[in-house]
Amino acid sequence: ICFLWMQFNVCTLLKEIILPPFITEIQFCTFFGCTSLKYISIPPSVTKIDGDAFHKCESLIGISIPSSVTYIGQNSFCRCFNLKEILIPSSVNYIGYNAFSQCKSLTQITIPSSLNMIPYNCFAWCTSLKKVTIPSSVKKIGSHAFQGCSSLTQITFPSSVTFIDYCVFIFCTSLKQITIP
Repeated sequence: ICFLWMQFNVCTLLKEIILPPFITEIQFCTFFGCTSLKYISIPPSVTKIDGDAFHKCESLIGISIPSSVTYIGQNSFCRCFNLKEILIPSSVNYIGYNAFSQCKSLTQITIPSSLNMIPYNCFAWCTSLKKVTIPSSVKKIGSHAFQGCSSLTQITFPSSVTFIDYCVFIFCTSLKQITIP
């Protein structure tokens, strides 16, 4: 069972969600624009968070993604301005473009070793992002992946990275050190 497209779209007064334990998928735009949403509990039955699922949930502070999730779609958490922390479990083998774009309060991110690429615009304009840990499984970094991360001061690429697309660090005005082995 999954929530259907846009089921709670733009429910601007919704503050908290506790999903039942039989939900397997959070579909496209399910909670899009729920601007007052602060908390959500995702049960371990969920395997997929589809595109735009929490896009523009501007008040969302934190979210725990269970280890059952393998897929995080495009724009899933885009414009979650108050999202301070997110743990991406190692079960996730796909993250879509713009997934965490404009999460302006996000300070650090650890990319799981189950991923082999960081997609286009994935963490763009995360202006508080200071620390990024890239595992040795990553081979490609998509264009604009860290664009506008103005608090990022250093980045170390593992030797596994063979392709860095264009404009990955454009407008990273605090970036002082890049280490490429």
